[in-house]
Amino acid sequence: MGTEAFSVRADSKKVKQLDRIAKQQDRSRNYLVNQAIDQLLELHAWQSERVKVGIKAAEEGRFASDADMARIFNKFENA
Repeated sequence: MGTEAFSVRADSKKVKQLDRIAKQQDRSRNYLVNQAIDQLLELHAWQSERVKVGIKAAEEGRFASDADMARIFNKFENA
């Protein structure tokens, strides 16, 4: 797989934080940015798949019952 250069503008504070992390990890800024991009792409793919599954379930009429939803809300309400 080839690589391609592109520019990104970021707040100076973010760049300094990124440089500190890069130094701590003995990595380059480029390496960290590529890791962040990989994580974003993986998260987006996972979310997209979950949405597709949810839409399919809804189209098939599969929904959580009122009792199921009440249990879920109560679980987080008391957390």
